[in-house]
Amino acid sequence: MTVTSIEPKDNKEKWLARLRRFFRWLTSPHVVLSIIMVAVMFYLVIIPLYRMVVTTITVADVDLRAIRGAEVGDFTWYHWVRMLTGKIGKLMTYQPAMHSIVVALGATFLALAVGGLMAWLVCRTDIPGRDTIHMLAQVPYIMPSWTIAMAWLVLFKNQKSGGTMGLLEFITGAPTPDWLAYGPIPIIVSSGLHYYTFFFLFIAAALLSIDSSLEEAGELAGAGRWRIMRKITFPLVIPAIASGFIMTFSKAMGTFGGPNVLGVPVRYYTLSTMLRSNSSIGNYGDAFVTAIVLILFAMVTVMLNQKIVGTRKSYETIGGRGFMSKKTKLRNFKPIIVAIVVIFQFIIAVLPLVLLVYSTFMLRDGKWTLDNFTLAHWIGKGDLSINSGEPGILLNHKVWLGAWNSVRLSILTALFTALFGVVLGYAIVKGRGTWLSKIVEQMSFIPYVIPGIAFGAVYIAMFTKPVGPIPALYGTFALLVVVSVAKHLPFSARSGVSAMMQVSKELEEAAMLAGASPWRRFARIVFPLTSTGFVSGFLLTFITTMRELSLIILLVTPTTAVLASMTMRYIENGNDQQANAVIILLIVLVLIGNFIISRFRGGSLKKGLGL
Repeated sequence: MTVTSIEPKDNKEKWLARLRRFFRWLTSPHVVLSIIMVAVMFYLVIIPLYRMVVTTITVADVDLRAIRGAEVGDFTWYHWVRMLTGKIGKLMTYQPAMHSIVVALGATFLALAVGGLMAWLVCRTDIPGRDTIHMLAQVPYIMPSWTIAMAWLVLFKNQKSGGTMGLLEFITGAPTPDWLAYGPIPIIVSSGLHYYTFFFLFIAAALLSIDSSLEEAGELAGAGRWRIMRKITFPLVIPAIASGFIMTFSKAMGTFGGPNVLGVPVRYYTLSTMLRSNSSIGNYGDAFVTAIVLILFAMVTVMLNQKIVGTRKSYETIGGRGFMSKKTKLRNFKPIIVAIVVIFQFIIAVLPLVLLVYSTFMLRDGKWTLDNFTLAHWIGKGDLSINSGEPGILLNHKVWLGAWNSVRLSILTALFTALFGVVLGYAIVKGRGTWLSKIVEQMSFIPYVIPGIAFGAVYIAMFTKPVGPIPALYGTFALLVVVSVAKHLPFSARSGVSAMMQVSKELEEAAMLAGASPWRRFARIVFPLTSTGFVSGFLLTFITTMRELSLIILLVTPTTAVLASMTMRYIENGNDQQANAVIILLIVLVLIGNFIISRFRGGSLKKGLGL
């Protein structure tokens, strides 16, 4: 009698069942999209970072004069030793790093003080005109980051370092001291007043979610107003402050426009301006060491933020009871506070534009009399004695080419980024809790911690040579689109996740039972229901890309120049009035784009930031 074993057959069926389950998992829509997005982000982020690091430890053509007996492609620590030791290391790394830290910390704390106070006034007091204050608080974000810096020069420039006198020196007859015209103080003030919008929006959102009964309980216990703010209100808004700190510090640390305008004339270099200086002469090994130092600073800042916030046990401010928001009455101080707020917002949102516009009608910089009035910077035909012979910006084909480049770059970047945001949101939310979803979410966050100018440097390393079937993109418009899309992935992912979490899975399940294909479910159900997030992400990316400078300053060429890079070229050539006219044109285009895009489904800056 023979005994037939069924164990091999059972094992085979088990393996087939596992294989079928794996195949079903692998072909599910969110897994397919996750794998595609991981591949895209690996190519856009990880490979460029790897190539940049390799460049710092590889001998290039320009290094052969300094490294005796070396050949191109050899391994070397030359750039790291040069940039981190000796006098050169002090001048090119440690001193600029210290300047960057001083500027970033100063701007961040100034932005916190201004944004936090404004948010408290709007959300927790009976100050009138809250909607107007809220709207004006967003104006600095719409303007290019160096707008206030240029207005600062118009007001405080001196003849000693700037060559011509500013408005203050013209009025008083006394030269403005260098510390007020250039260097860390002007950079800190201009950067802080530009980035205070982040703190305002984040803290305002946090304050609106706090039940005022918590503060009233402290009052009943006998605590004074300042003790309540210190012990109750402040701890509850720590996450919002931390978010504002990260965004402001990382932006100020890597910003290029303000430090270039207000620091370089007096040799006050930051890491961003030193990075640009090395890149402009083709010294990419040294430049990439500086970029890596910038990235490390940003990573440490993010880790410290997570450690500080992570030590808090709870930030719950909304419970099951009724929510109550009580306004603090300003009483007799209301007229004074309202006057201060009005004056402040005029100085931040209106005065810089007034000064820049006025300067564009000055034939000669520094001469503030009416006989110096001209329209040459706007509609001039071209005169060798004015703006190096270039015509006014409205008749200048180079400016209009730059405007067209700015608009199409912003539209293409916003479109691709918003689409990626929806896809990322779908992949992350539908696979939430799985290891693949976590990888997608973490990889989409990487560009966030890399300062703009360092991220641009990464793409020099990536695309100066062909990569597989992809040709060298350096100097092409396509490279500007690729780097802009990659840099804005974190914002699009956040917007996509926020929108996708509002869509119930039951809707898609019902369509699946009705026989709808994954693509049809996505096109007819998921995308329409998340279109508001798509528009908000599109708007935020459009505004950011239109005024972006740090990210692309290392990548633009004369044929791919945008309005933002053109302003820096005019400034560095001494044509400040022409630069200011281009800034005004840029702001007008941003406002027009903002108005048109926000008409669709109520897109707004606040929604785009996920608040």
